[in-house]
Amino acid sequence: MVQNSPPLPPQEVLPTMYDLPSENPEEPGLPDEFHLLQPELLRQTFRPPTYAEDEVFIASDLNLYYDPRHSQWYKRPDWFAVLGVDRLYEGKDLRLSYVTWQEGIYPYVAIELLSPGTEKEDLGRSLREVNQPPNKWTVYEQILRIPYYFVFNRYTDELQAFGLVMNQYQPLPLDGLGVWLPEAELGLGLWEGTYQGVERRWLRWYNSEQTWILTPVELERLRAELAQQQLQEERLRAELAQQQAQEERLRAELAQQQLQDLSDRLRRLGINLDQLDDNEEQQ
Repeated sequence: MVQNSPPLPPQEVLPTMYDLPSENPEEPGLPDEFHLLQPELLRQTFRPPTYAEDEVFIASDLNLYYDPRHSQWYKRPDWFAVLGVDRLYEGKDLRLSYVTWQEGIYPYVAIELLSPGTEKEDLGRSLREVNQPPNKWTVYEQILRIPYYFVFNRYTDELQAFGLVMNQYQPLPLDGLGVWLPEAELGLGLWEGTYQGVERRWLRWYNSEQTWILTPVELERLRAELAQQQLQEERLRAELAQQQAQEERLRAELAQQQLQDLSDRLRRLGINLDQLDDNEEQQ
């Protein structure tokens, strides 16, 4: 008699970081794993061809100060990049923040990764209270005037792109792989693949040839594959040369054997090739 197993209890739905209180009442929680991996992939593939590596500053989850009249006000973009500024502060130190009125150059592109509770802030739908800082949308659009602003929803894989037109953000259509940024000579789109062992759709930069920019790990792997391929080609060329030499040797042996067979047949007919050669020389 087969005994039925007791029914399993319903699976407990564990709370996320967004459901739990923080030690800091103003802090909704630390970044989840996606907020760590996605900015890193963006950083590794953002390589504008007309800017040297030390002329581009890239940051994620870093305080961005935007108003000298309210020096304590800041936003913390999930990812942003500045073109034409020293990568290191004063050319020698890592930044602890980005203070726009000290740097003199504003970000060129900002990206927000939607999280529960941040959508209104990121898309400018939250209302500003009296004497409170403006939302991210207002800061990016009206104060910093960041030329390009992207918002990505990892739960729906929806990418929204906005460009600054007449001091207002206007939606940008996705064309080809994504949206092309002329000044950076790079485009941003959704790439479906595996990064850090996770397969999904990721934000990623691509070049003018509509090719995804490789990460250092991918580039090293490609170089190793090319080196292995070159080694294989060299081995094949050596084997082919050896085979050709073998064929030449066989042809020479065959010609020598044919000549020997002909000489033997002529001798059986009473004709000596050596005597013929001597007679020709005497004549």
